[in-house]
Amino acid sequence: MYRLTLIIITLITSHVEAQIEQTQYQTGMEKAFALWQENKTEDAVNLFERIASAEKENWLPSYYAAQVLIIDGFSKLQDAKKIDAQLLRAQDFINNATTISKDNPEILVMQAMKHTVYVASDGAKYGMVLAPKVSQLYEKAYKLDAKNPRVTLNRAEWNIGSAKYFGQDTKPFCKEFDKALELFVNFKPESKFHPNWGKERIEEMIASCKE
Repeated sequence: MYRLTLIIITLITSHVEAQIEQTQYQTGMEKAFALWQENKTEDAVNLFERIASAEKENWLPSYYAAQVLIIDGFSKLQDAKKIDAQLLRAQDFINNATTISKDNPEILVMQAMKHTVYVASDGAKYGMVLAPKVSQLYEKAYKLDAKNPRVTLNRAEWNIGSAKYFGQDTKPFCKEFDKALELFVNFKPESKFHPNWGKERIEEMIASCKE
């Protein structure tokens, strides 16, 4: 009877502790997203990093820390030093996320986006080296999950950018944005914190294609 009672108490305690940990994780993630929305970039990244340190088997905090830095990098294309420092830090987060979740299409997209910031900042310096890598990353992500709307969106946007650069017709790639929007409508993230971004960008690209 004593052993049974001890087992029950242990199970209840473990369950309660797990609930507390989950609540702390949820609260932390929500606060980090709120900071990001308030354009408090550094605070958001630092909080995602702290959550990643606590959630060692969870790739999402590192993924979002990298995303915040990468998205912000697109606004600093004229500042080579800031971009380089920022993207090196983003790469550390990408590496951490990849260690936890290998061959993850979402992380591959983020890696490609990070390279794209470099290319956009200095095409002459980074284009020849990184452009092929970006294409390879999107093709790999597409093979892994062709139904992921962010994969289809970013792959098509990259292909359009490349087509414009080489003076090629971009219309064939515009159809991919319609496909991405359809995929987005039917896409269901694994949890409230799994990537679910991209709809607004898809709609922007669809409108751009019609101009």
